[in-house]
Amino acid sequence: QAQLAESGGGLVQPGGSLRLSCTRSGFAMNYFAIGWFRQAPGKEREGVSCISRSDGFTYYADSVKGRFTISKDNAKDTVYLQMNSLKPEDTAVYYCAVTSRCTFNVGAYPYWGQGTQVTVSS
Repeated sequence: QAQLAESGGGLVQPGGSLRLSCTRSGFAMNYFAIGWFRQAPGKEREGVSCISRSDGFTYYADSVKGRFTISKDNAKDTVYLQMNSLKPEDTAVYYCAVTSRCTFNVGAYPYWGQGTQVTVSS
């Protein structure tokens, strides 16, 4: 069974950086697109970034463009989300998920990790 696990969350001051990791078991990541989503308290889950399975093309939500970078290491079966210039509004639980083609449609992702908390506060 496909399983995903996020790590790297924590508490950071505004303007700081974090790098989230998404590891897998049960499937090879290079055969799937991997998306990062986040959900803040009282808000709907929203797409943050996605990396396609074959050419590694990347997609970003407007709110994180220029600050976040998604990448993958096929040898380690790991996808990363480098988050720089963090803002308080980036505070949320961050999830990685698997799909066939990149989209920010939550319903298109059948497998999800448990999430990792990111808190941006002074």
